[in-house]
Amino acid sequence: MLNRVAFCCRIEYSLLMNKKIWNYIETHHMFEKGDRVIAGISGGADSVCLLFVLLELRERLGIEIIAVHVNHGLRGETAKRDEAFTRRLCEEHQISCIICRENVELIAGKRKQSIEEAGRMVRRECFYRVMKESRGTKIALAHHQNDNAETLLMNLARGTGLRGLGGIRPVNGRIVRPLLCMNRREIEEYLQTREMNFCEDETNADDTYTRNRIRHRIVPVLEQEVNRQAVRHMNETMEQLQEVWEYMRQQTDAAYKQSVEFRENSTGAQSRDRISILIREKEFTQFPKILQKMVIQRCLEEAASGAKDLTSAHIEAVLELLKKQTGRSRNLPGKIQAERVYEGILIEKEAKKKESDEFLEQMLKIPGTTRLGSRNMSICCTILEKDDDFSAEQIPQKPYTKWFDYDIITRSLTVRGRQAEDVIGIDREGRTQKLKSYFINEKIPAKLRGEIPLIAEGSQIIWVVGYRMNSRYQVSDKTKRILEIKITEDKKDGRDN
Repeated sequence: MLNRVAFCCRIEYSLLMNKKIWNYIETHHMFEKGDRVIAGISGGADSVCLLFVLLELRERLGIEIIAVHVNHGLRGETAKRDEAFTRRLCEEHQISCIICRENVELIAGKRKQSIEEAGRMVRRECFYRVMKESRGTKIALAHHQNDNAETLLMNLARGTGLRGLGGIRPVNGRIVRPLLCMNRREIEEYLQTREMNFCEDETNADDTYTRNRIRHRIVPVLEQEVNRQAVRHMNETMEQLQEVWEYMRQQTDAAYKQSVEFRENSTGAQSRDRISILIREKEFTQFPKILQKMVIQRCLEEAASGAKDLTSAHIEAVLELLKKQTGRSRNLPGKIQAERVYEGILIEKEAKKKESDEFLEQMLKIPGTTRLGSRNMSICCTILEKDDDFSAEQIPQKPYTKWFDYDIITRSLTVRGRQAEDVIGIDREGRTQKLKSYFINEKIPAKLRGEIPLIAEGSQIIWVVGYRMNSRYQVSDKTKRILEIKITEDKKDGRDN
């Protein structure tokens, strides 16, 4: 009788957890019927729980599951054990299992990364590769609330902005995390009630890793001596902060468009050897201080092509220039200089030397025509309003005329040659590929790569002219304004407009 009661309790708990996860999946619109889901399965408790949850909900969700196991080549026989366990588990449940074997230690050395960071990047790369090869549509990962709490504590300790306080996102492009509504204790109980086996990763006990020290020394103290629900409360707060961040991002977009411009020289052409961004004081000072800081951060990231080495202290230093006399300046990381000018704050950086002098970075006039005299080329930009009776058949299919979603463009566009950090979007969900990898995959000869004009928004290449455009910028049903970019060959040499 007791065994039967215990069995019923286990089934009831399992059903309760499945309902909780189902509601979480529905709330965040993680899956659609017909999705082919690439599930990251290490063999550990979290990923085994993820696999069984997906199996339980598979028919209801209308999805197909493909498991991917990454062997990092770090733990010898135990890594082989985990691989074999995962393979057997998938065979038992008739799930396709793809094994990726990588030498993470070697990769970390080549990339000058820590083992932990390299392992994370290698896993992500494997998942995306399998998704592409298997025509998958989503990647499901087993992060849970404790992982999220640890991430928050790490970000707080190292220093972070509002975005970092939001922790791990339940949905990030094609990546979904169905277990973010569960904590570690709930996952362990779920496995126990279903009598599921899993592998123990001995490195989880190694306090050499920062995350493990937080997991073993800090989180238990918070739960045992402060509040037993500390992890859950941190996750609830992070969800609210994610909503705040999304709202602030939208406000920053609007403030940026109203107060920032690329400064032109007296001849009306963007300087060929410097990137110059002007923050206009009159419009800028109308916004709250928090938006001012976020606009400055975006300007600095745009000038530096990234956020590396930029801190809140640098942002404050630029903001303080508004209280200074004209001519005062600040030197910032990445060879950036911010100067107090009559109109506001001018942020400048020497443009990188390009492989070809013909492709020194040049701002596009929108709307208007930009001429590349040395190339006998004109780039005509026109803003179009999308009609109510719009049809995809109206989109030009010409190699040198493209339509882009103008509503999602937040920065000035440039025409230039390639740069090391360039990426191009390969799907609407935001997944990107390095431009170098794209050139290699398309078998474009190395000697021609530096000659191809690129239309860019920062490090995002929106159009490899003559080849492909960035999928993220494609015109969709939600598009209201269309940017048409048309490239023509001039009859004769001309000067830049």
